[in-house]
Amino acid sequence: MPSLTAKIQDVFNEPACEKNRSKDAKARKSGCSKPLIPGAAAGGCAFDGAKIVLQPITDVAHLIHAPLACEGNSWDNRGSASSGPMLWRTSFTTDLTELDVVMGQGERKLFKAIREINEAYAPPAIFVYSTCVTALIGDDIEAVCKRASEKFGLPVVPVNVPGFVGSKNLGNKLAGETLLDHVIGTVEPDDVGSYDINILGEFNLSGEFWLVKPLLDRLGIRVRACIPGDARYRDVACAHRAKASMLVCSTALINLAREMKERWDIPFFEGSFYGITDTSEALRQIAKLLVAKGANPEILKRTEALIEEEEAIAWKKLAAYRPRLQGKRVLLNTGGVKSWSVVHALMEIGIEIVGTSVKKSTVEDKERIKQALKDENHMFESMAPRELYTMLADHKADIMLSGGRTQFIALKAKTPWLDINQERHHPYAGYDGMVELVRQIDLAIHNPIWSEVREPAPWEYQPGAEEELPSTQGGPETVHAKKKSAPQLLASASAEESL
Repeated sequence: MPSLTAKIQDVFNEPACEKNRSKDAKARKSGCSKPLIPGAAAGGCAFDGAKIVLQPITDVAHLIHAPLACEGNSWDNRGSASSGPMLWRTSFTTDLTELDVVMGQGERKLFKAIREINEAYAPPAIFVYSTCVTALIGDDIEAVCKRASEKFGLPVVPVNVPGFVGSKNLGNKLAGETLLDHVIGTVEPDDVGSYDINILGEFNLSGEFWLVKPLLDRLGIRVRACIPGDARYRDVACAHRAKASMLVCSTALINLAREMKERWDIPFFEGSFYGITDTSEALRQIAKLLVAKGANPEILKRTEALIEEEEAIAWKKLAAYRPRLQGKRVLLNTGGVKSWSVVHALMEIGIEIVGTSVKKSTVEDKERIKQALKDENHMFESMAPRELYTMLADHKADIMLSGGRTQFIALKAKTPWLDINQERHHPYAGYDGMVELVRQIDLAIHNPIWSEVREPAPWEYQPGAEEELPSTQGGPETVHAKKKSAPQLLASASAEESL
């Protein structure tokens, strides 16, 4: 197997990435992400990125060879969902101590942990993750995994991704390389069909993929493997026999899609299941690739019939929200595939995008945003919290869609906020998901709490101030109302309690 350094350089040299191809040899070696600086690790390390990609393989035991904090800090940080096995929800770690490090007991402890997991759970496979500590002390997890695989008769997969090698995005790609090296192609299915596809870079957050899979089932299209959302080890191992692939998030797994095309001639395209138009286009592209690989062309007609039916239902449901949301302004502070797919989805119902982050977006993502917005001024690479707050406090947006880390900026600015990242509790993919997204935006914007929190606090009222009250005759009338100060309010409350 190539060394970790060689693997990282191989990942940095990504032929399928247009931005990467435009770099010179020196710039290409440094990768796409900026090196982490002290205090800037909130975005996750390489270990965290690999865990994000691999842990949603739900029937696998994921063993972290590290001190307890490495697993404790990263466990359950994604909202992926499973329709069956729940082993992935169990946290396994070797829990290395200082004594283990000093005495060189790491490899022995790892082998013992693998044996205990196999005896207690009998999983189809065990994934073993190295981290900063075990990489620094030189534990050879590949040798231990090989020995354990021979001893116990099951795949034990080494995931060599110590956090210090780079960012979370690099970890995503190294996880894809791990699947290519140790999993995909290791099992030959006995039920290969002409309508088998892979979905890559779909994490099934809040069960999103379950809103899309029924559409594919109605077309007779089988998802051979969804990597990683709600995946099973055997399905991933058989993924090399699919006829086509759809890449949902190129930022994370474009190397996996490209290498599967090179090794097994599986064509792929990048698409989105966010929004009505993008969902329909994704279904069309899947059908076209399958026909190009030998499927019956009649699937094209069935796809168009399904799209026409589902779009009519979705637009009918959305009609009730259009008058309430027409012209509302949204600030989108996210990245990757959501930076363009959600933009397009929201504009379909008349919502105005006043800004969208492109910090984690590829060149192709940015081009799609430009085509949708027609204005590059609405794109920002990154925006400081102070700038976000100023924009929201000045009422330049009616709602902000972002991840949990920036929700408090919106709340401080007394602006509605909706979670669009992995911590969310509502699925937004597909036709039904688009309706749910619009419904949640409508609920957030029109929540009466916002008119309450924007009112002056009781201690901010000025005695003798004039206020306008709505007249029952249809026009405003000015009344002189002496607003009570905080002491007066307290006195009134005490008087009422005595009564």
